[in-house]
Amino acid sequence: MDMLNDYCGVAQDERGLVRVTICNAGKLNILGTPVIEGLTAGLKQVAKGPGRVMVIAGQSERSMIGGADIKEMATLDQTGAETFISKLRDLCNAVRAVPFPTIARIPGYSLGGGLEFAACCDIRIATQSAMFGMPEVKVGIPSVIQAALLPRLIGWGRTNWLLLTGENIDAPTALNWGLIDEIAPDDQLDAAVEKTAAAMLACGDRALRAQKALLRHWENVPLEQAFNDSVKTFGEAFLTGEPQHHMGAFVNRKR
Repeated sequence: MDMLNDYCGVAQDERGLVRVTICNAGKLNILGTPVIEGLTAGLKQVAKGPGRVMVIAGQSERSMIGGADIKEMATLDQTGAETFISKLRDLCNAVRAVPFPTIARIPGYSLGGGLEFAACCDIRIATQSAMFGMPEVKVGIPSVIQAALLPRLIGWGRTNWLLLTGENIDAPTALNWGLIDEIAPDDQLDAAVEKTAAAMLACGDRALRAQKALLRHWENVPLEQAFNDSVKTFGEAFLTGEPQHHMGAFVNRKR
């Protein structure tokens, strides 16, 4: 693993699988300002590279990101609070802006800002023992920024419950709600992540990037526009050579 800075490590294999590791953030991989800034810079750097699929993990096996740094937040005034949360917003936006698929590898606790960051990843795979929650109201603050993604993932009712009670849910509940995409036994998390990554890596690289760009675009436009805007992207795919390669392999496969 190469260190891009004190808080962000990266390793890439020959397939284009990039593993970004959150480093030096404590036992629960907590997001304080230095970690937020380091991870944001690292993600922006990796996003410019030739990666095909990204896995995001914590250095500690107790969580991917446990949450934001309450000790730091307890010292803030209004100006400082707005600066802190803006940096966290920018971190979440940085992972959403990665142009290829991202997989959140989630053991242990994923709370508050940690859950918001996970929600910004394309795929979320967690251990059987993982726990999820948005406990901000319990410490006197509202859930903000990328918490706004949660109604799209789990619906308004379940989002209301998470944000207004501050209570945690377990991994089976999170899977049932659609908050995560897969559960793995605690000792098989890496195997589950690898299986999903391998499925993506078998796809067309440019097709994956185009699909992710469309998914982001569809979030912000009316449905009819989404239909129509997709036509050009479909046509442009045939300029890459990927349809000819992959469709040719399908047509010529042994029966």
